Amino acid sequence: MAMEQPANALHLKPQPRSERRRKALIGIMQRWQLYVLLLPTLAYLFIFQYYPMYGAQIAFKRYNVVAGIWESPWVGFDHFTRFFNSYDFWMIMRNTIGLSLYELIASFPMPIILALSLNYVRTQLIKKSVQMITYAPYFISVVVMVGMLMQFMDPRTGFINQLLGAFSIGPINFMAESSMFKSIFVWSAVWQNTGFACIIYLAALAGIDPTLHEAGVVDGASKLQRIWHIDLPGILPIAVVLLILNTGQMLNIGFEKVFLMQNPLNLSTSEIIDTYVYKVGLLSQAANFSFATAIGLFKSVVSLILLLTVNTIAKRAGQSSLW
Repeated sequence: MAMEQPANALHLKPQPRSERRRKALIGIMQRWQLYVLLLPTLAYLFIFQYYPMYGAQIAFKRYNVVAGIWESPWVGFDHFTRFFNSYDFWMIMRNTIGLSLYELIASFPMPIILALSLNYVRTQLIKKSVQMITYAPYFISVVVMVGMLMQFMDPRTGFINQLLGAFSIGPINFMAESSMFKSIFVWSAVWQNTGFACIIYLAALAGIDPTLHEAGVVDGASKLQRIWHIDLPGILPIAVVLLILNTGQMLNIGFEKVFLMQNPLNLSTSEIIDTYVYKVGLLSQAANFSFATAIGLFKSVVSLILLLTVNTIAKRAGQSSLW
């Protein structure tokens, strides 16, 4: 006697492609408002992210403004070779990578520490006040931030030098000391961005099941033990994803702030890829757009490799990843 197959085991005949397209079109028409809201984002991505890729080909050409992109002659990898063999290559890469690693190491754990600290503050007034004070610097523009740094560190009238003078130290021209440039850049960025980055971790901590903490208190766990065994594992997926994203942006340090803080006395440690591209492509007497584009394309390729590498390591380690 033949056994009847369950309904979910029956072979369903696939729908024709035209029928699937018709249903998809009906679904779009029924929810057209959502697609209208999506249009500005798509337009932004196309105009500012994808369309500029058309001009990236001049990195492999001897670009001539009169001839245009298509008519300019191909030179292959000559501009890349020129950059790799240039006198400034190793100095620029050392400054860019060194400043990026310094900023990543210094800035990445700070929001986590602040979020964990605020999570155990029971007085709401103190908690909200600290959040507001640490979050406010994020809204200061880069130009104003650099202006504040120059005022605070002025050798004659700066607050820091006046404070050091009370201890018979100084005055010190901080902005002219090349050895101090990286620390000034990094720790001012930490002060400005820690409060904003802390919000993400506070949201992740709020999603942790409170019964886990209740069980830890019953078992006699201290606050440090609860942080180590409950809070840190709870925010680890978010931290790994943010670390991957930050690693992918390592070489994009921030042109504006570095350029504004830069001067001839600290150039040996402040010259990075972005400022070098700006000077070669726009400020030099014989502007070389192709050479500048090749350097920028090289930076993008290195950033992509870093992103893929860290994402693969996180995936193989069993942690959260971007894909």
